[in-house]
Amino acid sequence: MQLALTYLQHINHNMSIFDRLLSVIAPYECLGCRTEGSLLCDSCNHQLPVIPPRCYRCRKVSPQALTCRPCRSSSRLYSVRVATIYTGLAKDVVWNLKFHGAQAVTKQMAKRMFRNIDPDVSYVIVPVPTASSRIRRRGYDQAVLLARELAKLSGQPLVNCLKRTNQSHQVGARRSQRLAQLKGAFRVVRVGSIHNANILLIDDVVTTGSTLESAATLLRRSGARRVEALVFAQP
Repeated sequence: MQLALTYLQHINHNMSIFDRLLSVIAPYECLGCRTEGSLLCDSCNHQLPVIPPRCYRCRKVSPQALTCRPCRSSSRLYSVRVATIYTGLAKDVVWNLKFHGAQAVTKQMAKRMFRNIDPDVSYVIVPVPTASSRIRRRGYDQAVLLARELAKLSGQPLVNCLKRTNQSHQVGARRSQRLAQLKGAFRVVRVGSIHNANILLIDDVVTTGSTLESAATLLRRSGARRVEALVFAQP
C-alpha cells in the first residue's frame, strides 16, 4: 500500500511539473474570454455568479449558509459555503480539471472559494478524498489540490485525515442510493489532529450533499467540534 501511495505521489509531482511546463510552452486560454494565460482569468473568475447564502439541502435562504433547523436534524454539517453555480463557465472549469488534467486551474478556483472562508474562525482544512480508482486514472486528487491552495491562501493547517474505503462512483445516483453507498465509505487517521477542532471540508462540487454529510458524521464522532464545508460549485 505504501509503495502504491508513493507511486501516486510521484505521478502527481511529475504531472504538476508537466502542467507548469505546458502553461509556458502552450499557455492556456481562458474558457470565458479566450485571454491567454489561464483557463480562468481573474476577470472572468470575479464575474462568476454568486450564490446567496442558503441551506445546501433545501436551498432556502440561510444566513452565513448555515444548515437550516429542519435540515440540521439529519445532518452534522454546520454550514456549506458555495462559491458559485455549477453551470456555464464554472462547469467547464471543473470538467477540464477532472478530465483534461488542468491542475493549475485549482489556483483560480481556490481564489474564488477563499472569499467564502470565515476569517474569524480557526479551521483545520480537510479535503474530501476522491475514489482511488479515479485518482489512478487522473494522477491526482482535485480536492487535495484545492485544499492545498486554500491552506496557502488562508494560513490555516491542512490535515489529510480522511481516507476513502468505499470506491463506489455516485454520478447520477439518487440521494438514497448515495447514502447507502457511503456507509463506511471513510475512515479517520491522525485523530488527535482534529480533536475539538473546527473542520473545513473541501471539495469541488456538491450535489445532494450526501458525501459531505457522511464525512461530517465520522469527523464529529472522531472528536471534531464543528464541521463546515467549502466547495467551488453547486448545481
